[in-house]
Amino acid sequence: MSDPTNTTPSIWERSTTRRLFRWLFSWRGIRRMIIVLAWPVTIIGLLYGEENWRGRRAWNQYREATEARGVSLDCRSYIPKPVPDDRNFAATPFLQSFFLQPNIPILTNDLYARACDNIAAIHKAEGLRHFTDLEAWQLASAALQNGKLKREQKFQTDETRLAARAAAAPAVLEGMKPDAAVFSELRAASTWEFSRYAVAYDLENPCLTLLPHLGRVKTVCSRLCLEACAELAAGQSDAALADVKLMLTLGDSIKSEPFIISFLVRLACVQIAIKPVWEGLAEHQWTDAQLQELQARFLSYDFLADMQRPLRAERASGLQMVDLAKKMGLGILGDSMEAPRESGAMEDLATLLVISRVIPSGWYCLEKLSYSKLFDAHLDALVDLAAKKVSPKKVAINTEELERQIEAGSSWREQFKVLLRHRVLAGVLLPSLVNVPTKPAEAQTAANQAALACALERYRLANGQFPETLEALTPRFISRAPNDVITGQPYKYRRADDGQFILYSVGWNDKDDGGVPGMALFDLTQGDWVWSYPPNTD
Repeated sequence: MSDPTNTTPSIWERSTTRRLFRWLFSWRGIRRMIIVLAWPVTIIGLLYGEENWRGRRAWNQYREATEARGVSLDCRSYIPKPVPDDRNFAATPFLQSFFLQPNIPILTNDLYARACDNIAAIHKAEGLRHFTDLEAWQLASAALQNGKLKREQKFQTDETRLAARAAAAPAVLEGMKPDAAVFSELRAASTWEFSRYAVAYDLENPCLTLLPHLGRVKTVCSRLCLEACAELAAGQSDAALADVKLMLTLGDSIKSEPFIISFLVRLACVQIAIKPVWEGLAEHQWTDAQLQELQARFLSYDFLADMQRPLRAERASGLQMVDLAKKMGLGILGDSMEAPRESGAMEDLATLLVISRVIPSGWYCLEKLSYSKLFDAHLDALVDLAAKKVSPKKVAINTEELERQIEAGSSWREQFKVLLRHRVLAGVLLPSLVNVPTKPAEAQTAANQAALACALERYRLANGQFPETLEALTPRFISRAPNDVITGQPYKYRRADDGQFILYSVGWNDKDDGGVPGMALFDLTQGDWVWSYPPNTD
C-alpha cells in the first residue's frame, strides 16, 4: 500500500519543461523577454534613423550645391515651354499627325518608300563620302513602272559621272512628286520661330515617355536628301538648297527636347543634310551666295555645348526613377529600362525586390547621391566646352573606371554588394551614356568640315584654285576657322596634285594617319575623319 504521507513531486512536476513554461509565463520572464526583444528592435530603429538622417542630409547638401551652380535636378525644369500654334513649326498638320496617327505609315506613295529596300548599300570605300547612286534609283523606278519590282531585288551601279547621274535625276524627282505638298507645307512653316512637338511630358515614369516623331523626322530628312541630290545632278541648286535648309530645320525642330535620343536623332539629321552639300561641292554646283548661307549655318552649330542639356535632363530623369523605385520597389528599374539586360549590370534586379521593401528611405537618398557624383565624375567632365574639345583618351579612361566602380556579376552576393554601395541606379543608367560624346564629336567634325569646305570652294571661285593653306581663308572667306574637336588644333589640310584637296581630323584614335580613313566614315578605332572628293571622271 502507498504511503499517504509521501510528498515526493511527480515526474511532471519535476520536469524542466514545466519549470520553463512557468518561468516564461511569469511576469519576471515576460519582462525579461521584452527587454531582450527591445534591444534588437531599438538597434534596428537607430540604424534606420541614422541611415535616413545621413542620407537626407548628404543628398540635400549635394542638391543645394548643385542648384547653386545653376544646374537643375528636377525633370520638370527641362520640359520645353508651350508655344503658340501659329508660331510652332511642329504644329503643322503633317508633323502633328506623327502623334495623332502614330501607327499609320507616312508618305507611302513616293519612290523612297516603295524602293528604299531595293537599293543596295555601298560597301566600297566606306571611310570616304560617295555620291548617291541615282542610276540605281532610276532602275528601281523603271521596275516599279513595269510592275516587275521584286522584294528581294537589289539595284546598284558603279556610275559616278555627273552626266549619268543627271540622266537618272528626272526619274528620281518624278518619283518624289507625291511628297511635294508635304514638303511645301514644311517649307512654309520653317520660318516660324518655335518648335515644340506634342510630347506627353507629365508621365510619372519618364522612361515610358513616347516619342513617335523621332524616327519619322529622320525618315523625312532621308527623303529630302534623295531629292536634293537628284536636284543637284539636274542642275537645280536653288531647289537643292531649299531641301538642305529644310533638313537642318527638321533636325533643329527637336533641339529643345530633353532626351538623349532626341539629341542623337538631331545629329543624324545634320549628317544626312551634309551629304547633298558634299555632292554639290564635289561638282562645283553651289554659287558663292549659296555657299555663304550654308557656311554660316554650319558654323552656328556647337553640339558639344548642346549635349549638356539632354545629359543633365537624363540625370534628372534617373533621379526621378529613384523616387519611383522608392514607391514601387527596385523592380521598376528593370521593368522600365533595357540597360540592365544590354549591359549585363544588375542582371537579376528581381532578386532585390523583396529587399527593397525593407530598405531605409535614406538609402534612396544615398543612391541618388552616388549616381549624381558618378555622373559628374565620368560624364560631366568629358568635354572642354571652352576649347570645344572632347578627349577620346579621357572617354576611354573614364569608361574603364566607371565599369570598375559599377561592375556587378550575376550572383545575388555581388548584386547585394552593389546595393550596399548605393550604385544600383548608376549600374543601370550610366553604361548606356558613356559613349554618347562620340556622336557630337562626329557631327561637329562634319559640320566644321562642311563650313571649311564651303569657304574653300568660295576661295576657288574667286581665285581659280584651292589655297595652299587654311590660313589663306581668313578673314575674307571665313572670319575664324573652327578647330579639330579632338585635338583643339586646326584641321589638317593639303592641296592634292589633281587640284582637289584633303581636309581631315585626326579621328577618334587621336593619331595623324596622313589623311588615310578607317573602315567607316567616322571610324572609332583607326584612321582619320576625312573630307575629300573623288577624281573628276567627266
